[in-house]
Amino acid sequence: MNRPALWQRILAHALLCFAVSIAVYPVLWVLKMAFSPSQAFGLSSSLLPDAVTWDNFTSFLSTTDRDGRWVFGHQLFNSVIVSAATTLLGIFLACTAAYAFSRFRFAGRRAGLALFLITQMFPGVMMAIPIYLIMEALGLLGTLTALVMIYGITSIPFCVFMLKGYFDTIPRELEESALIDGASQFTIFWRIVLPLAKPAIAVTALFSFMTAWNEFILAATFMNEEIMFTLPVALQRHVGSFHTEWGKFAAGAIVVSIPVVALFFALQRHLVGGLTAGGVKG
Repeated sequence: MNRPALWQRILAHALLCFAVSIAVYPVLWVLKMAFSPSQAFGLSSSLLPDAVTWDNFTSFLSTTDRDGRWVFGHQLFNSVIVSAATTLLGIFLACTAAYAFSRFRFAGRRAGLALFLITQMFPGVMMAIPIYLIMEALGLLGTLTALVMIYGITSIPFCVFMLKGYFDTIPRELEESALIDGASQFTIFWRIVLPLAKPAIAVTALFSFMTAWNEFILAATFMNEEIMFTLPVALQRHVGSFHTEWGKFAAGAIVVSIPVVALFFALQRHLVGGLTAGGVKG
């Protein structure tokens, strides 16, 4: 195979550097706003603030309510609990459902997969009113349980499709050999299939966590007390009708992004295998 010419390599690197600069520039601009003392929307293209201050971070992290409770601490706890519980609930239900769709043939299998696909065509906000009425009837409005139930259930279709594609690639011969050795269906699923599906489970869990962590509309609709807000709702409180505290908003956006970035790096070794899961059958 011929090696690319020097000018081709230079052009490729130049295009890559240009693409990276376009992707990184907004992030650096947010960092500049977070460390700037002004709350105005800066129009300068420079990435260096006129002065560096930690006041925006301090103000966002140290907010208290009328009762002296640490608002950010409660909101961080709410986001972590809701996102973690949503991920566990969604993955647990999706693993069992995806395995059933992948390995068993039963009445309504195709219709079930089609219905899962159809639900992904509609935005979540469209279901806000019926979900609100259901949660009100159950007495769960304003509770974290409501968010966990809503996020967990709405994440199942995506998780099922991701995991079913990966389960399809696992050779059936492994399960047949285990059956011959006397293993039960549950033992096969728990000790053979799930360990082999770790890459797909990891990337599916990451997407579920990110969806629950970043969701704003439903959390703002069902939560009516500041101490029960999740972090995306807390961020929106810095955006008003007539005035926006851009410095605090940028600082808050950085703080809110840190857990997701840390989780991404923790699971990155599984991402390549998980994102290509189900891409090739054989």
